[in-house]
Amino acid sequence: MPTYTANNPLLDSLYSACNTHPIDYAQYIERALYTPEFGYYKQQRDRVGRRAECDFYTSESLGACFAQLVLTAAEDLLGPEKSQQACFVEIAAEPGNALVHHWPHHPFAKTQVIRQGEPMQVAGPIVIFANEWLDALPFHRLLFTNGQWRERGVFSPQKGQLQEVLLDAFSPAVSAVAERLPKTAPEGYQLDWPLAAENALAELMASDWTGLLLCFDYGKSWHTVLQDCPQGTARTYQNHVQGNDLLAAPGAQDITCDIIWDPLKSLLHSVCAREPVLESQEAFLVQRAQRAAESIVKASAGTFSEAKQSLMQLMHPAHMGQRFQVLWGLRD
Repeated sequence: MPTYTANNPLLDSLYSACNTHPIDYAQYIERALYTPEFGYYKQQRDRVGRRAECDFYTSESLGACFAQLVLTAAEDLLGPEKSQQACFVEIAAEPGNALVHHWPHHPFAKTQVIRQGEPMQVAGPIVIFANEWLDALPFHRLLFTNGQWRERGVFSPQKGQLQEVLLDAFSPAVSAVAERLPKTAPEGYQLDWPLAAENALAELMASDWTGLLLCFDYGKSWHTVLQDCPQGTARTYQNHVQGNDLLAAPGAQDITCDIIWDPLKSLLHSVCAREPVLESQEAFLVQRAQRAAESIVKASAGTFSEAKQSLMQLMHPAHMGQRFQVLWGLRD
């Protein structure tokens, strides 16, 4: 297994956590992303945007265009009367970059922002919007070898070093759902399993709220993850460069993997009177945000505009239209 050496403030705490016994990858990622002050998402810095010093950009980086599309779609899906009584809740918005900041002409009674890692406290009539929330949560890493699934972990043999190892047994989180794993797989097949995403959505579903959930993210089906992704889906982002060394620079790079939609859709279905919908971002914006899209096009008919360019990036299948999906459902 590879060993990585680095020099940053997180390494001492990681050494304390796994210098005698390895920890699973979810525990490592939790520390790398959310350790107070030094974790990637806990630092006071710009992470999301098109500037060179940022690490990646999202649909929300396109500002007012994306905001207008999503807020109009939310109003149309919920209905004008219910929208005027609802609170628009955004989960995991970057500081100062919430959707409603880009489009204040929304119809909702009030707004609320829940930062990444903050408690989920929602109630009453609401619209819950989350853009790339679930993919920022910790995940487990598994390897099929010698006829069985083994869980990967992280070990720190000495200060300043991190080493990937195979755990002797599944972590409790993986053990609890191990029956969902296929009995066999190709030798060396890797699985990145975002169980924390399921737990986070389950916690949200347990709250006493009614209204609309809109979850934008990148993900795959369980079948696709187990059949078409032999190297797993985990990756890192730093200065707009994608990498695969999850241990290389804890706290300095984003660590993520594709979420798995099937269990998330089942969770939402368990509390919704109607079947929730999973569709590409392209399909969602074409079908659910048609009113806003037409307004953007008409506002600059016959001329080039930044808004129309942003609309194309969000909807075109070669850009973000197929790379991202939307899971949404109405809860009465």
